[in-house]
Amino acid sequence: MTLRPCIKRLVASTAVLALMAGAASAETLRWARTGDALTLDPHAANEGPTTAVLHHIYESLVERALDGSLEPRLATSWQVLPDDPTVWEFPLREGVTFHDGTPMTADDVVFSLNRARSETSDFRGLHAAIADVTAVDDLTVHVQMAGPSPLWIQNVTNTFIMSRAWAEENGVTEPQNFAAGEENYAVRNTNGTGPFILAEREPEVRTVMQLNPDHWAEAPQVTEIIYVPIAEAATRIAALLAGDVDFVQDVPVQDIARLEQTAGISLAAGPENRNIFFSYDQGSEELRSASVPGNPFADPLVREAMAHALDRVAIQQVVMRGQSLPSAAPLPPFVNGWTEEMHEFDGPDIARATELMAEAGYADGFSIDLHCPNDRYLNDEAICTAFVGMLGRIGINANLVSQSRTLHFPLIQNKETDFYLLGWGVPTFDSQYVFDFLVHSAEGARGGWNASNYSNPDADALIQAMATETDPEARNQMIADVWEIVNEDRVFLNVHNQMLAYATREGISLEVPPNNAPRMWNVRID
Repeated sequence: MTLRPCIKRLVASTAVLALMAGAASAETLRWARTGDALTLDPHAANEGPTTAVLHHIYESLVERALDGSLEPRLATSWQVLPDDPTVWEFPLREGVTFHDGTPMTADDVVFSLNRARSETSDFRGLHAAIADVTAVDDLTVHVQMAGPSPLWIQNVTNTFIMSRAWAEENGVTEPQNFAAGEENYAVRNTNGTGPFILAEREPEVRTVMQLNPDHWAEAPQVTEIIYVPIAEAATRIAALLAGDVDFVQDVPVQDIARLEQTAGISLAAGPENRNIFFSYDQGSEELRSASVPGNPFADPLVREAMAHALDRVAIQQVVMRGQSLPSAAPLPPFVNGWTEEMHEFDGPDIARATELMAEAGYADGFSIDLHCPNDRYLNDEAICTAFVGMLGRIGINANLVSQSRTLHFPLIQNKETDFYLLGWGVPTFDSQYVFDFLVHSAEGARGGWNASNYSNPDADALIQAMATETDPEARNQMIADVWEIVNEDRVFLNVHNQMLAYATREGISLEVPPNNAPRMWNVRID
């Protein structure tokens, strides 16, 4: 056994703590999390930690409140025009300026919505139904939809508004192609309208944001944010206990009970609007990493055998220490379309799974690579490791490829993985968000994260139709019909819904939002 990797980790951890050393003022909040924002380009990566940071620098037209309701942000109100159900109208807030001092106008909103619809944008799936965006005057925007889209407003809560002039001046009128590893000026530089201004950016080290004195809203208590990614769980908690950070967002499940009994530390917990699942390429003729010819995942018997091998309760009890909600439903219970029937699951049945493998022609099993992140979800690598053992009992020898989410997510977006773990939050609280990104065939604006290469014409037609269906009952039936197809085809192998735990120094009050995107302007300091 060599000590060199341990020494390197210790040196790195010491360097992180040194950057945060010294007592911070009551207005500075030192925020630690497992991973950094992937990019600061506001339309490049539709990913939770990234948008959580960007919400402090950039703003959207509409914001999601703690209770899940919509509230105004850069738009003061919104409506579908009474005489045209295909047009959304947004009156904009007066007196809003970008961080460089220039005023925000309707032209910037038009530019930003169109930029979010670009081919390299990771948000374009949210706006597939937009036909055109126009500025009626300096403070009014009309969004013309391809048909009536009464729920489209749910899709704009993470679509940030940029300055057209700044983007043109710096050559970033198109979003960074994150999946291709592209760089641009907006990756490390910002010009938003948000309550905090980017002061310092060292990717994977720290990001400093300072209060925007010209922001339109009431000034928060926090005047400076120091965001520090600390990948190792023990180091994050040690930093909190030592007083080097004020807030740890990703509390390891093994430390929750201890922190609840620790003087000077406050713990808040709640369910997250996110489910954790496995998926596999069932659409390709050949797999990249399989030890057998063809595609075993294309056989429904193999997919059913894998479902019988999964022991969700064991993962909950052993891996998650009780901090998860086992479920077969491939969407969180917050979301429109979730049902108790989808949620229910049977225990593992290894005998039946073995029979199915033999019936499919894989009595001798096969080997396959399983790609898994190790710095995104709670105990993600441990979940994958547990499933590797479970699959081994039915003859599937999964070779675990564990890596940072900076490498893992591009594999999924580029459709370069046979078998993978993914977590999916639903910021719109509606099933169509899952369908548009993960279920619809990968064509046009939809299917951007459909690495399963799943394609079903009936499901595609329903997904497209529900985007413009105005009758709630009829639309909900469409949602139910798509879930029936998806579950029958076993597109996802869901593990559980994730639980959240936040830890802060005593005297700092911060509620746990279901979207796991805390807003530091809401922090209260005693």
